[in-house]
Amino acid sequence: MSNSFSGASLAAARRALGKRLKDAAIESAELDARLLIGEATGLDLTGLIVQAERQLAPDEAERLDGFATRRLAGEPVARILGRREFWGLPLTLSADTLVPRPDTETVVEVALDYLRAEALSRPLILDLGTGSGAILLALLSECPDACGVATDISLGALRAARANAVALGLANRAGFVACDYAAALAGRFDLIVSNPPYIPAREIATLDVEVRAHDPRRALDGGDDGLDAYRRIAPESKRLLRPGGALVVEIGQGQSDDVAALMRAAGLAVADPPRPDLGGVLRVVTGRHLTG
Repeated sequence: MSNSFSGASLAAARRALGKRLKDAAIESAELDARLLIGEATGLDLTGLIVQAERQLAPDEAERLDGFATRRLAGEPVARILGRREFWGLPLTLSADTLVPRPDTETVVEVALDYLRAEALSRPLILDLGTGSGAILLALLSECPDACGVATDISLGALRAARANAVALGLANRAGFVACDYAAALAGRFDLIVSNPPYIPAREIATLDVEVRAHDPRRALDGGDDGLDAYRRIAPESKRLLRPGGALVVEIGQGQSDDVAALMRAAGLAVADPPRPDLGGVLRVVTGRHLTG
């Protein structure tokens, strides 16, 4: 593709890119165009408005053209930018992490409800398969007296999570451990959270290109029935939770009954109904360790 933004004003380039993305059936075309031209020029929304009629510099036009090519090929804007906001926190991404999604904020909401109801002093939180660190860091940002441990089998993901903790000023309350879920851990936690892989392996090829081609497969693949991770997490949580502690997990559509059954089989109580996300899909199941 030749550089179609050469000599264009910021406003004209934004309109042209928005139309190109819209013609490609990208629903967030206008927002994507604004974010990409902002990244290409180093300007925020106010800057784009104030400088709308100035011409793109040649290097800006070249960057924007590269971004357009990548977006039209199905690469998510968050991957192009290398960052994504979650729970109001700017998170840096890597190839080893999922792009945090709004649905996962439901896990944070349920976890905060639990922590506030328990009114714990200095709660200890465990995030299994942390990825970018999104869930743990959101909880620590809301609970100034909490500390947490995050695990991931991917060293690249842990590096990204640790970097995010440092950037957000939360590193002094967060530890990072390379292991498969909780395999390397002992002790007692007040709360365990996780957004594990839950897509049945055969369904990954049917996912949107933004997910199947750009999120790490290991963070998506939940095995034949999508439940492999929960078979690991439920018994490990029973071992690691203090009496009264809670396990809060994200689930895929239609998995609430199966995940609840796995929790009960591991000795956890499931009293609260599953929590829906903003789209009405049952998204979070909570188990409690009610015995010593």
